[in-house]
Amino acid sequence: MKSVRFLMSLLIAVMFSLSAWAHCDSLDGPVILDARAALEKKDVTPMLKWVRAQDESLIREAFDRAVAVRQLGPEAKQLADTWFFETVVRIHRAGEGAPFTGLKPAGGILPPIQEADKALESGSVDKLAKTLSEHTATGLRERFANAVNARAHASESAEAGREFVEAYVAYVHYVEGLVNVIHGEAHHEEGADRHP
Repeated sequence: MKSVRFLMSLLIAVMFSLSAWAHCDSLDGPVILDARAALEKKDVTPMLKWVRAQDESLIREAFDRAVAVRQLGPEAKQLADTWFFETVVRIHRAGEGAPFTGLKPAGGILPPIQEADKALESGSVDKLAKTLSEHTATGLRERFANAVNARAHASESAEAGREFVEAYVAYVHYVEGLVNVIHGEAHHEEGADRHP
């Protein structure tokens, strides 16, 4: 269980480090997929899980407006849908304590994030855990090897010393990032009531 929690935490770190937290703002992400389905079915209920209880009335109001405007024609429908998606994502992100930076185009969700969703659908995290473990080990080994190689020549010149420091910093920051994710997990869980 600890290894799965570590790997899920690592997944979060990878997303942040690659500025790929576009999962919930992506046009093919789960928030907008549910918003799109809600509009088509004219039922906001499945959408409400993405926002805090205190924001439910805002979503209901936005939904009613979007449904009404969608009736006015194809252009109005497209405009209403986009406005509703932006509203839902903005309110969802605010509930996470994150800024809304706009909707992201479809196709930008990183494969590990897609695998996280697939794991939930399949009921097994094994494939995702293996993939994340392999990527973590590869990243650690690469940075370690660079630091070891640079350290062997660090005293040859100031330039070689700087190359070692650069490799050392990359290696240690990678390890620190992993440690911060592992130890930061408790902090995230304490705030879990803020995120639906």
